[in-house]
Amino acid sequence: MKPFLAFLLAAAACFAADFDLILRNAHIIDGSGNPWFRADIGVKAGKIAKIGVLRDKTADRTIDVAGKVVTPGFIDVHTHSESGLVKLPQSENFLRDGVTSIVTGNCGSSELDIKHFYNTLERLKTGINVATLVGHNAIRIEVMGSEDRKATSQEIERMKAMIDKAMQAGAVGFSSGLEYVPGMFSPLEELVELSKVAAKYNGIYTTHMRDEGEGVLDAMREAAEVGLQAGIRVQISHLKQDTKAFWGNTQKMLDLLENYRSKGVEITVDQYPYTAYSTGLGTTLPNWALVGGHSKLVERLKDPATRKKIFDEVLASNKVRGYDDFEYTAVASCSFEPKYEGKNIREISSMLGRSKTHEADVETVLNLMEKGGVSVVTSAMSEEDVANIMRYRNTAIASDGGVREFGVGRPHPRSYGTNARVINEYVRLRKILTLEDAVRKMTSLPAQIFNFKDRGLLREGFAADMVVFDPEVVRDNASFANPHQYSTGFDFVLVNGKIAVERDKLTSERGGQVLLRQ
Repeated sequence: MKPFLAFLLAAAACFAADFDLILRNAHIIDGSGNPWFRADIGVKAGKIAKIGVLRDKTADRTIDVAGKVVTPGFIDVHTHSESGLVKLPQSENFLRDGVTSIVTGNCGSSELDIKHFYNTLERLKTGINVATLVGHNAIRIEVMGSEDRKATSQEIERMKAMIDKAMQAGAVGFSSGLEYVPGMFSPLEELVELSKVAAKYNGIYTTHMRDEGEGVLDAMREAAEVGLQAGIRVQISHLKQDTKAFWGNTQKMLDLLENYRSKGVEITVDQYPYTAYSTGLGTTLPNWALVGGHSKLVERLKDPATRKKIFDEVLASNKVRGYDDFEYTAVASCSFEPKYEGKNIREISSMLGRSKTHEADVETVLNLMEKGGVSVVTSAMSEEDVANIMRYRNTAIASDGGVREFGVGRPHPRSYGTNARVINEYVRLRKILTLEDAVRKMTSLPAQIFNFKDRGLLREGFAADMVVFDPEVVRDNASFANPHQYSTGFDFVLVNGKIAVERDKLTSERGGQVLLRQ
């Protein structure tokens, strides 16, 4: 029996396929920015096993892509996906936009127990690869609440220990959200000291800066100084000029980046391809009004004198920004009054029977904050500034979105259409970027920035994360009026060799992995 069994095994080996999958006749854009070339791609055990002429090779499945573009899977390094991943681990909105890997934990907000978070994702079996940062705001709240003061030396040590634990668990870096409570109360010295812990593990410091309008240059200098003093790589999140009165200064912003790079600071940026951002309505209020959280804000708003002070500062700030109304801000989600979703502040004022004045709009803002606050979508950037930042060589494409439940709320369309929009709008229609450079900004550049050593390029031995598409037919269907629309035109999306999207349809495959710090 033993010789016969050996014969059967040898015979089976003779007939075994060379690869699990072959993509034939591919128009390869490999992620490096280099020109495309034609080749076949052989996939085995979740890796790219061979790139070349494979006409004599066999596979368990062969797909003739007939000259369509094959690229690395897109890597979205700026998301907010903690709860969304747990609820919807397959992450259809990302997969249907060609995204195979994400980084969450941005803007200072993250899970604190990174090991437990990663274990949860592995148990759920995600559709995409996931890495996380550890957030400064989450840590500061845990250690000292939302107080407006400097941390003591003991509190600094506690925060450093929490970052150390997170980095040991595989976090890829440390994020800050300095426009939010309590990050806004942290001095440069605190950020440097905490970033040194992440630097020890070759992590990255990412930051939602203190100001993205009038004070953006000073905010960028602070971010760069963290890199210089802590010896850490720096990523500026969603770089923009969000104040109408200061549109047109993006070249100064990019020049500042290059100046710090010449000093040895490894500083890069990411960007979403829209002229509107999304955040909490609380960012329209003065910082001091937010100290202590929502309950303290309500106390201040109930005091007539304090309410007037907040009112006057909001009104004056909006005028400085170049506006005489709040029509440019629309509600994305509102738990206490869903009918407000999709309506701008002026429209909500009208629903409340108020006059069409700037003052009435501010009163509506305060009412919404008093009732619990809302998330908003704010149209505040110019197309010219968006295009100028996009052209910058060290700008990666990222959504600032999250895993979305289809049909719920009126979110920013970036969670559905970021990458498709770059291909359709900025490559095909406006020709701001070549397709090769756009792909680089969505693949190898983010992989390089976040130190993902085996992703972001089509290379033998790299993970088989890939996207197949015809750039002439890719469309970002999500709009501000109707954001819950999947991108179309991505024929196949592979995650670690498993086909997650086939001819614009989601499959049942979940090939995602946790991406630990490398």
